[in-house]
Amino acid sequence: MRILFVTATRIGDAVLSTGLIDHLLQAYPQARFTIACGPVAEGIFARMPRRDATIVLSKRRFAGHWLSLWGQVVRRRWDLVVDLRGSALSWLVLTRRRAVMHGGRRSGHKLQQLAAVLGLDPAPRPVAWWGEADAARAAGLLPGEGPFIALGPSANWAGKVWPPESFCQLFEQLAAPGGRLAGARPVVLAGPGATEAAMAAPVLAGLPGAIDLVGKLELPEAAAVMARCALFVGNDSGLMHLAAAAGTPTLGLFGPTPATEYAPMGPRARAVLARGTPGQAAMAALPVEDALAAAIALLDQRA
Repeated sequence: MRILFVTATRIGDAVLSTGLIDHLLQAYPQARFTIACGPVAEGIFARMPRRDATIVLSKRRFAGHWLSLWGQVVRRRWDLVVDLRGSALSWLVLTRRRAVMHGGRRSGHKLQQLAAVLGLDPAPRPVAWWGEADAARAAGLLPGEGPFIALGPSANWAGKVWPPESFCQLFEQLAAPGGRLAGARPVVLAGPGATEAAMAAPVLAGLPGAIDLVGKLELPEAAAVMARCALFVGNDSGLMHLAAAAGTPTLGLFGPTPATEYAPMGPRARAVLARGTPGQAAMAALPVEDALAAAIALLDQRA
């Protein structure tokens, strides 16, 4: 059985779509998969089982990236095409079955919106894939038993970023003697590039003993690192969704984006909202004490 799965450009949306893939992996044990996704999301699928290929959709003028994708898949007969981008592709290739997510705004969490494409209820939770080499590198970077607290201080736009001093204060209260994760070490993660590094720099400066992994990890390695952590705290970002998918207790920090649609989803995950109108409040309106209370409640929650 051959399945073509067309998924997101962004890391966070791609992570959320892994629940559908995991469902298909279990439902069709003999199926082989071809994944089409954006360049930054490619690593999400690098360790995926039964993946024959990943086709990277790099945006081109006049929708040339879709023509390129069509040219790479049109000669094969598919058993199922899942298109989460709502393109015309599934109607232009031979397939026994197609499942297409059409455009337009929808209510509910993104995970539920994706699950509806395959008629699934409840929605399957996202998963993260990493290999033995990724786990070995994570163990080398985070030696011993920890505990480790992962911090994700970056996001794809500045309005989603919690103040660096708040990250530092939250960590210090959790790791202080008598704190919920007393003696913990901070692990600071962010993506590659100068913008991500600039967002993380004040947190690294405020926590001199932090393990600096900013821009140093591939996505499977990042998943393996976060799986070794007792807690992840981060802005609404792809890294937040990956942490939740890896099974790490994950606290997502939300202000001007809707947690009703993008809260982290995992065995132990929750969102804490800035005070004010949900989905419109400034990140500075999220007090450290609110995040601390949410983190403690999350750590006390059973998987």
